[in-house]
Amino acid sequence: MLNQAIARLPKGKTPILHSDQGWQYQMRGYRKRLEKYGIIQSMSRKGNCLDNSAMESFFGRLKTECYAGKRFKTYAELEQTLHDYIRYYNYERIQIKLKGLSPVQYRNQSCD
Repeated sequence: MLNQAIARLPKGKTPILHSDQGWQYQMRGYRKRLEKYGIIQSMSRKGNCLDNSAMESFFGRLKTECYAGKRFKTYAELEQTLHDYIRYYNYERIQIKLKGLSPVQYRNQSCD
């Protein structure tokens, strides 16, 4: 994931990479790589699940609504299913907490 992100980094930008405090994100080699490419590391506070709750909620829904109990014949089939779900989630899936709008509709209303 990190290699793919680095390959797509726009010149002159200072991205922030957020994660939990997993051991792999604390390794010296990983942190040096972030520093080398000018990526600012952000981590959730220790023992505070609320810092990452939005992403944890999304991944829970993804598992339940997208692929729980399904079997995929190929990686390409799984990848397409994930792409389709993420598009659905962002553009079509309404959410009560977003006033009955999809995430994109909710975000775009402030741009009008």
